[in-house]
Amino acid sequence: MTTTATRPRITVRRVVFTLVLFTVTTLLFWVPFEGLFAASAEWPDPVRPVAAIVFVAAAITMIVLFTQRGSDRAARISQFLLGFVWIAFVWTLISDLVRLGMAVAGVENPFRSRFIAVLLAVLIVTVTIYGVYEAMRVPRIKRQDVTIPRLDPAFDGLTVAVITDTHYGAINRAKWSRGMVDAVNGLNADVAVHVGDIADGTAEQRLEQATPLGDVNTPHRFYITGNHEYYSNGQGWVDLMTRLGWKALRNEHVALERDGAKLVFAGVDDVTASHSGEPGHAADLTHALHGADSTAPVVLLAHQPSEIKKAVGAGVDLQLSGHTHGGQIWPFHYLVRLQQPVVAGLSRHSDRTQLYTSRGAGFWGPPMRVFAPSEISLLTLKAA
Repeated sequence: MTTTATRPRITVRRVVFTLVLFTVTTLLFWVPFEGLFAASAEWPDPVRPVAAIVFVAAAITMIVLFTQRGSDRAARISQFLLGFVWIAFVWTLISDLVRLGMAVAGVENPFRSRFIAVLLAVLIVTVTIYGVYEAMRVPRIKRQDVTIPRLDPAFDGLTVAVITDTHYGAINRAKWSRGMVDAVNGLNADVAVHVGDIADGTAEQRLEQATPLGDVNTPHRFYITGNHEYYSNGQGWVDLMTRLGWKALRNEHVALERDGAKLVFAGVDDVTASHSGEPGHAADLTHALHGADSTAPVVLLAHQPSEIKKAVGAGVDLQLSGHTHGGQIWPFHYLVRLQQPVVAGLSRHSDRTQLYTSRGAGFWGPPMRVFAPSEISLLTLKAA
């Protein structure tokens, strides 16, 4: 008996996605091509035709490699191409304003057009190199005092090292991970928290990169899941972090005590957990705070800043989040802002509730950070 392979079912959603992907990819590559090899520049033959072939080949390569799921090599190449072409797209649009001004002033000619194209090429390469450097370096330390009116003086000066969005992935960053942990340990913090998105891939795939987290040396270590854990077996990451000595706050809380005073650290699963198919995983702030001392201030770990409305309703004093990467590659933060209430930093959302959003330690997708440097945050809690 022979069986025939079933073809993927053609749906409206699949067709729309394909059309959108084709349109976006075409724009991302066409705009830089026209900016660098504009017909008005009158490049000598065969510069423009050869460049067109190279750009088309790069676009096809990126799309094909994006379909090679499970291949780290394909991911490394396709993600770099995506970051590079995004930078080229953005800075080409900016250069087009210069060209427009020249055209309006009547001073544009082939030589000036070629000169601008050369400057644009140098700028694109420079920004790309800078972006890769910023992404691959050990994060800088960002220090921030946070005054919590309800904080008992016994906890005044307590320090919290915030790690988030390490995104261990296709590029092996085990050495980077070790350097990051050394930087955290150099802070001598009282509490360390990892606010989700440890990696892209399963715990087994990224074990070498994640293992150094077990050497974070603080009296207390708390971890919550981010949305990316749920792309690759979230429970596996919870189990690994537990073995590495981190307390996973899965819709639960822990109360720290000093001289009879209490400070509550609570954590919730990522808001996407309920749609992940992982049994028992779902964000539940009510359950996380059940039984907590109502007179004690609460520090809530919630991966996405968008959860701040729930935190305000529950009377949380400080929410710690990540997820945004500060936009990662300028000016992408404008798009992030459409989904999240805050992109980075400390913000107030009610008389009681504040939110600290970290730009994160790692990167997702393109190995680049442009005008959105990575960070390890050191928060010092202050009593009023």
